[in-house]
Amino acid sequence: MQRLNHGRIFDLTVRDGQPVMDPPPRVVREIKFGGENGPRPEVAKADFALKGQVRELFAQMEAMGDGVIRSIEVKHGLPFRMTIEEVRA
Repeated sequence: MQRLNHGRIFDLTVRDGQPVMDPPPRVVREIKFGGENGPRPEVAKADFALKGQVRELFAQMEAMGDGVIRSIEVKHGLPFRMTIEEVRA
């Protein structure tokens, strides 16, 4: 998400509450004219504190267990909104 900066991640598989990168999700970058389109500065850091939005995303994945996140909207390198498909009994 830090490398993406602005855009969307589609069809991210979650197993046992963890993201799975095989198959890799589809990533669509948003280009902002006159704006900063490069990666976030944190990409170069080996250690940094996770923002609340990232912790919340991980908590949602853990609660989800197994499934597919249809999309994650990323703004300024952070998850902003996600869409999941649920089957209701």
